[in-house]
Amino acid sequence: MDERTLPHLRVAIIHYWLTGMRGREKVVEALCRIFPQADIYTHVVRPEALSETITSHPIHTTFIQKLPGSVRHYQKYLPLMPLALEQLDLRGYDLVISSESGPAKGVITRADTPHICYCHSPMRYLWDFYQDYLESAGAVTRLLMRPLFHRLRLWDYASAQRVDHVIANSRTVARRVKRWWGKEAAVIHPPVDISRSPSPHMAGLQNVPGPPEPGSYYLCLSELVSYKRVDLAVEACRCGGWPGAEAPGKHCRADRQFCGPRGQCGAPRPLCGL
Repeated sequence: MDERTLPHLRVAIIHYWLTGMRGREKVVEALCRIFPQADIYTHVVRPEALSETITSHPIHTTFIQKLPGSVRHYQKYLPLMPLALEQLDLRGYDLVISSESGPAKGVITRADTPHICYCHSPMRYLWDFYQDYLESAGAVTRLLMRPLFHRLRLWDYASAQRVDHVIANSRTVARRVKRWWGKEAAVIHPPVDISRSPSPHMAGLQNVPGPPEPGSYYLCLSELVSYKRVDLAVEACRCGGWPGAEAPGKHCRADRQFCGPRGQCGAPRPLCGL
């Protein structure tokens, strides 16, 4: 396989759910540019929330899309997603690429079809953040989570063995892949489009030792969800007596306690608007 054969390959891209444009969907977008002939498979899709690059490709969904409230509450159907993935018929493809942070890699391919998994992280709620999710759940949910997540962990490991090659987005994720899937992973960092930044100095960013200059501040760009631990960044600024700004995040209102007197929460906005 070389560059001359790539345009002629029948390619399937599998992503767990397409409901917005975050970093993982940017990776899917990059794959779409590399393989303009690719078909996309996912559990649920909100086309209006996606880029034109992605929606220009044929998008196929599993039966999860047809279940009540699935577009808004797709996480509640997590126990059904392994079954849904295994119903997909991918016999017609020469190459399968899964984008994994939710259930995606568990598809069944032909024995002679290469399956490459780009792993943003093994599912955190099954592994390293399992106890955190358990503690934050209600009593009934906790009761259900224990047996269900045990079975999902078994499936997660088993389905990882179907993958021919794993690519991790960082050395940290590669270590997680080794620990929980027992597989070696090459590291390819995700794409970053610095051309969209209004700052002409973006390409020259570097660590500057010493205390911050007067009037400067620290900026943390993240979706405000608990596992990203933005609260640690804000707490570090508090402890050091440094001004800090925190932006943007769709959960900002709920997580405003992260900011405190020295932090500011911003409304969600694209990089070019910062």
